[in-house]
Amino acid sequence: MTEPNPQAPPSVLFSLEKLYIKDSSFEAPNTPQAFLANQTPELSVQLGIGHKPLDVAQGLYEVVLSVTVTASLDGKNVFLVEVHQGGLFRIQGLPETELPQALEIAGPNILLPFVRHTVNGLIEAGGFPQMLINPINFEMLYQQKQAASAAPMAAAH
Repeated sequence: MTEPNPQAPPSVLFSLEKLYIKDSSFEAPNTPQAFLANQTPELSVQLGIGHKPLDVAQGLYEVVLSVTVTASLDGKNVFLVEVHQGGLFRIQGLPETELPQALEIAGPNILLPFVRHTVNGLIEAGGFPQMLINPINFEMLYQQKQAASAAPMAAAH
């Protein structure tokens, strides 16, 4: 019979409980003229990550990955797509110090394929060619955010 190991780490639960679109919009203000142009529009992709606790006792957190894609040609918007992909996550047994990484790295990594699909679907439904968002290194973004927030404190000393 084996004795329980008092040094064993507690079990960690990280699961996606619900996936949803919190907000989405598509605008194509210069159609049909944009379809007549023989130029490829310039694309700009902006990303945002938000999260908040919903029920800490139950380990419930919301993570929202926001993506805005703007296509412009000669200074005019060809189309603008904005999608806020939400996820309800259950996170239990994770040390408090590791919670930000779970919410800003693991959560967005899970949501990215879904927001990518929704953005592409809206663009194609608008009559434009397929657009796939490149993979995103959320770990690097998190590290950059941490370094940027530490820099002002270091400068104050």
